[in-house]
Amino acid sequence: MIVSKVILTHVRVPLVEPFRISSGAVAEKDAIDVRVESDGLVGYGESSPMSGTFYSSDTPESCWRELSEILIPPLIGREFESLLAASKWIGTLPASHFAKAGIETAFWDMEARRQGKPLYQLLGGTAKPVESGLAVGLYDDTADMVRTIAKYLEDGYKRVKIKIERGRDVALVAAVRAAFGNIPLFVDANGAYDLTDIEVFRALDDFGLMMFEQPFAGGMLAELAELQNKVRTPVCLDESLETEDDLRRAISLGSLKIANIKIQRVGGFGHALSIYEICREHGIPVWIGTMPELGIGQAQGMALGTLSHCKFPTDVEASSRWFRDDIITPWLEVKDGCLHPNTSPGLGFEVDQAKVDLYAVGSRTFVGDTACG
Repeated sequence: MIVSKVILTHVRVPLVEPFRISSGAVAEKDAIDVRVESDGLVGYGESSPMSGTFYSSDTPESCWRELSEILIPPLIGREFESLLAASKWIGTLPASHFAKAGIETAFWDMEARRQGKPLYQLLGGTAKPVESGLAVGLYDDTADMVRTIAKYLEDGYKRVKIKIERGRDVALVAAVRAAFGNIPLFVDANGAYDLTDIEVFRALDDFGLMMFEQPFAGGMLAELAELQNKVRTPVCLDESLETEDDLRRAISLGSLKIANIKIQRVGGFGHALSIYEICREHGIPVWIGTMPELGIGQAQGMALGTLSHCKFPTDVEASSRWFRDDIITPWLEVKDGCLHPNTSPGLGFEVDQAKVDLYAVGSRTFVGDTACG
């Protein structure tokens, strides 16, 4: 394949409600739509960091610069013998994982279309329904959190994840248990705690939670191992697992019992599959997380979630759960708590160019030695 054209479009879509975690909040969803053209085929990817730096140091602006200045210029006109060669080459470039994911996943979509296969099949998955889990951010009023959970549980979501932060943790879990009983439930701290908070996690241990997602900051693998040794609830790592080496070290230390794989965080499908295989070999169950991305990224997460060792419901939710609009057609829907992959070649969803244009805040086209926009 020879890359002939790449179009970047920075879109901004309003959220249904602010997405708030322990370190910050957003009211709009920024994403970079990446369209790659080669040999008459088109593939789509999404580079989808949070706006601001409260989740990671990567932002829409930094990813736009890396895509425009580092990743795309040497890509135009370059020939690749295979999808694997393209994925490996992208991995060698000095750019962030969030930026690389936009390009790398577009190649997977394009290759699936070339082979006439749905993306999930190219990844090694099947057409099985993918269980969807409800993720709920922080609220100023606990009653509002409970009402939100009640509203969306009607759609059959298979589990509930709530965000916690220092000073707002045990009471939030107690409120959910009081309202909904013994539903599948876990907490996500986004790295807000440390070992001085051990008593909080011992108290949370009594609520029968599925897991503690990322209790401590990403690099605190030794401390996470110490926590896991002191609690019954499985520790799940998210932000800690940016690379295969991170995962291997976490396994050697005993820092986790469950792994969350985010396609954006690890730089695309190639690394996501490598991390998945390491987890499978070591008997560590996996589930697929999201930022959440817009429809392209969400559909990618659903495709990855069809793999057999993905043992817990994904964070991929219905488009209407977070977004007032989406840039794909049809929208993602949750029926009886599950997402149902489309069997058409590639991503399984079409990008709605009119919606991309409607929400665009910037666009740039790369062809040969020229870039416009």
